[in-house]
Amino acid sequence: MIKNPSRRDFSAGAIATIAASTLPAPYVWAAEKKYDAGASDTEIKIGQTVPHSGPGSLYGVLGRIGEAYFQMLNEKGGINGRKVKFLTMDDAYSAPKCVEATRRLVEQEEVLALYGSLGTAPQTSVHKYLNSKGVPQLLLNTGASKWNNPKEFKWTMAGLPLYPTEARILARHVVAVKPNAKIGILYQNDDFGRDFLGPFKKVLEDAGGTAKVIMEQTYDLTEPTVDSQLINLSKSGADVFYNITTGKATSQSIRKVVELGWKPLQLLSAGSTGRSILNAAGLENATGIVAIRYNKEVGLPKWEKDPDVMAFEELRKKYTPAIDQDNTIAFAGYGQAVTMGEILRRCGDDLTRANVLKQASNLNGFHSPYFLDGVNYSYTPDDYTPMKTLFISTFTGKDWDISDKPMSE
Repeated sequence: MIKNPSRRDFSAGAIATIAASTLPAPYVWAAEKKYDAGASDTEIKIGQTVPHSGPGSLYGVLGRIGEAYFQMLNEKGGINGRKVKFLTMDDAYSAPKCVEATRRLVEQEEVLALYGSLGTAPQTSVHKYLNSKGVPQLLLNTGASKWNNPKEFKWTMAGLPLYPTEARILARHVVAVKPNAKIGILYQNDDFGRDFLGPFKKVLEDAGGTAKVIMEQTYDLTEPTVDSQLINLSKSGADVFYNITTGKATSQSIRKVVELGWKPLQLLSAGSTGRSILNAAGLENATGIVAIRYNKEVGLPKWEKDPDVMAFEELRKKYTPAIDQDNTIAFAGYGQAVTMGEILRRCGDDLTRANVLKQASNLNGFHSPYFLDGVNYSYTPDDYTPMKTLFISTFTGKDWDISDKPMSE
């Protein structure tokens, strides 16, 4: 139901019956009904912005699976008796278009809250605006450290592991397996790269400094290759390589390490472990790479009997059969839609923006169907770190071998 190129408008509904039956009753209570814009006796209106078009359009599936999920729930009767109207709008991964779409959601559509919007740069462009308006900006698909600032920007909460959390856990892993490691780092020369770099080095320092960073190399997104940086790192004597890159730079660097005959322990930022990136690098070249893991995957035999994966597959087949069975981005969107539904369910009849924020910031312990067992949300009103416990995983050339026990930052 696309009404125009920049908007998808679907009616939506309640948290799944199974979730409602397994969560404690006290979250829903009889009280005086309270509403802000976007809520009434019969409807709750929520929105998001993601790239349905442009170079980032593969992430548009986040919105499409959200539409399907809320449509399914709507057919089951609604959240606390109310239907949910979900608006997923196209920002083409462009800051100006994100501003335009977000203003429309807030000022014209008058949504109660936004959730699951994508990208550090687009969301930064509306960060101050949404906080000045007091509109919840929840479960963002970005892990930038700036989102954990409840004192100054209390209306904004990330939905992915924060980059510093990931870096600290990888550093702890290095200290555990190579206490005298000599580490070379390649990082993107921007806030993304620096969000990993500082926390990683701090853990090494706090551990006594026997594992040391001996060389750092940077690259800009405009550079055609990172070959020269890899050559320098390979000659440094480093036996650990921390690869803080994205996109084609990741694929290039994985291939180049093999071409150079360099055989370090390789650490890779989790956002760059997607199949498309590894396929471009050559799966055999990526064998042995270590990254954090916190989610299940769809389309793999090891997960096909998992109840949460089965529920997602049932939804996909019925409502969005054009989405591939192994689309883990869609599965991530499903997990966030379930989580947003739970936040709204816990609001009961107090559907004010302040109460939406209260319920979101007290989500500590909630388990998304997207998460591995042992990983839960860790939000508290004073600390918006989405999750503090993650798993270490190693790529086998075909799949990720996940550690038996999670590791905390």
